[in-house]
Amino acid sequence: MTPTLGANLTTPPPVLAEALARDFLQTHWGLTGVLHPLTSERDLNYRVSAAQGRYVLKLANPAEPEEVTQFQTRALLHLEGSALPVPRVVRTKTGATEVATPYGILRLLTYLEGHPLHLAPKSMTQRAAIGQAAARLSLSLQGFTHPASRQDLQWDIRHTARLRPLLGDITPDLRALCTQTLKTFEETVLPHLPQCRWQVVHNDMNPHNLLTDPADPTRIAGILDFGDMVETPLICDMAVAASYQVDPDAPLQSLATFARAYHAVLPLTDLEQSLFVPLTAARMLTTLAIASARAARYPDNAPYILRNVPSASAGLRALVGLNLSSLWG
Repeated sequence: MTPTLGANLTTPPPVLAEALARDFLQTHWGLTGVLHPLTSERDLNYRVSAAQGRYVLKLANPAEPEEVTQFQTRALLHLEGSALPVPRVVRTKTGATEVATPYGILRLLTYLEGHPLHLAPKSMTQRAAIGQAAARLSLSLQGFTHPASRQDLQWDIRHTARLRPLLGDITPDLRALCTQTLKTFEETVLPHLPQCRWQVVHNDMNPHNLLTDPADPTRIAGILDFGDMVETPLICDMAVAASYQVDPDAPLQSLATFARAYHAVLPLTDLEQSLFVPLTAARMLTTLAIASARAARYPDNAPYILRNVPSASAGLRALVGLNLSSLWG
């Protein structure tokens, strides 16, 4: 399992006692407040409620190379000039954006207020807003480069073919469909990825990483978690976001609503349009394979790890036999 998932998915989140986190917070940022642990796949996160506002104190996973953590920080700094609702990096008292500790790299980010998308009511208007937000984020990241941008990350769906050893971890009722999805990716997608547009992308716009306006669930109020950023074909990032927007009861309408909204902001090439649906299926397969394998490895964190499996299962089944002739209008 380890060679397929990689160290960053097979190393548990780091541990940092709350008292020590308080000391770091006071020493480097001059802040005191109430700390509340947040769930995370790879890092350790504390929500900080201070008199000055709310923040997130992040301790990077020790398996994550230092330059990858810096890559994420630099991307957020790059986005500071945009109007996008993304976290802002909080500088230390000396102006630093990161703090090296014996436990890993610490960062402090602003805490974005909003209602988690996975708990908000769904609508076609909301799906269109997500498509627009995904496209605007990719536009804002155009031109951003970093030496660590091509990190080897299994969540990067251009590596879907490497999931074959994990198919046995998927429940038997989905295994045949996942095997076919992998075959389709290898035969119809993989050969064409080098000809697509490549850039740094968010790569994880799932419902747990998006916030909505509590007063208006159709408005996207926050985009979180830049930990899976990577340089990859642009269409892969779009497919990642789309994979969470497929309504099993209205698969074509929901997928088309998202895709057309994205395309209106950031037009796709003909090649990218042709790869969109099989890549969306590839992301669903990736979610099922990685989550199933990691849940077996870390049963104590299984509820968090498996949080997106039901939607991926339903979405992958809904894509089977879909008539896509009217997808782009």
